[in-house]
Amino acid sequence: MRFALRGTARAALMVIFGLVVAACETPPSQNNFAEITFSHLPEIKLNVSEIVYQSDYQAPKALPNVDHVFPVPPERAVKRWADDRLRAVGPANKAVFILKDASVIEERLETKGGVTGAFTTQQSERYTARMSVEMNIVDNFGNTLSTLNARTERSTTTAEDLSLREREEVWFKLTEDVMRDLDQQLEPTIRRVFFPYVTL
Repeated sequence: MRFALRGTARAALMVIFGLVVAACETPPSQNNFAEITFSHLPEIKLNVSEIVYQSDYQAPKALPNVDHVFPVPPERAVKRWADDRLRAVGPANKAVFILKDASVIEERLETKGGVTGAFTTQQSERYTARMSVEMNIVDNFGNTLSTLNARTERSTTTAEDLSLREREEVWFKLTEDVMRDLDQQLEPTIRRVFFPYVTL
């Protein structure tokens, strides 16, 4: 009987240990955020037969980069911009949209210690988002007819006492803001530089 009790206790401990390990391996729950879309904006119609999206950016997926853990990663938002805003309406040539950078870097800020730090909510991290894209009009023989570049950068800081949900909300707004900046830079640049290839 003594052996049976020990065996039961051992089995129970193994089950508990298994549950703890499983809990540690389970990723934190993801809060739902809306997709960042641009379909409410007018399409930019290009006199080309095809629009090709290409990403040269590889997310490091390690600190100090944090773009891969954003509710809507900037890389995905850029792809959505190209899908929503660019439209091919011509018989020949193609537009090649190339994502060069969609990184977000986390920087730990120095905080005060002692009594002052204990009674003050301090800014503990800075997040800097950088966007860089290139667009080319290429003819059917592979020759580049026209090219443009657009870059934008935005930063924000977060308080040390934010919850995960609040931090994700800051990240989401940073993506929205940097994408708004990119949109406001890209549209007039496309219409100016690609003037012969833009249709009304």
